[in-house]
Amino acid sequence: MGKNTLNKDVRNASAFLNWAVKPRYVASGLEIKKVKVSQKPVISLSPEQVQKIIRLVPKYPAMRLKILLAVTTGLRRGDIEAIRIGDIHFDRNTITTRNRKAEKAMSERPIPEQVATQLPNYIAALPDGEELLFADGFSPKKWEKIHRKAGLPDLKFHDLRKTFASLLAQRGVSTAVTQRLLEHSIPHLTNQVYTNVDPALRQAVNLLPVGEWL
Repeated sequence: MGKNTLNKDVRNASAFLNWAVKPRYVASGLEIKKVKVSQKPVISLSPEQVQKIIRLVPKYPAMRLKILLAVTTGLRRGDIEAIRIGDIHFDRNTITTRNRKAEKAMSERPIPEQVATQLPNYIAALPDGEELLFADGFSPKKWEKIHRKAGLPDLKFHDLRKTFASLLAQRGVSTAVTQRLLEHSIPHLTNQVYTNVDPALRQAVNLLPVGEWL
């Protein structure tokens, strides 16, 4: 169990204790302390790296589409693989998605038009009667071959979700919007664990009219 997950459990336990004090199930003054979490840099790709990795997978159409959906929706791999063909709304460029971790669904998740237009040809090549968009399972060997060839030996598929969050931050999208798209319960998780803010900070500083001052 990671420290961030442990702290989430600590928050839940603290809320329970606060509730339990009122009917005197437990004595007041009890406190559960959180563990200290060292902030690790978020691994996320630059737009150029995203382009490079997508261009390396033309012979793996399913993997290519999974990567595209990961970096344009922020969905977890398992939730991408759970998408059914009937979940896709071609007239609105949206998909119905299910967050299996939180056991909830988003009925209208937007996807870029450029990604939506690639879906019909992919679906047309699937076997008749297929309901899942991705009937085949995830291939760790294919993924490793792709990210190593892209010069990213330590890249995890989950880092594509973090890339999605970071690229939104760099383009000025609010934490509230990103939090909703990632389906996080608290903004802290969005900011500290999923968003690489360094490029966003650099971009903000570069907006200062230093040239005019000098």
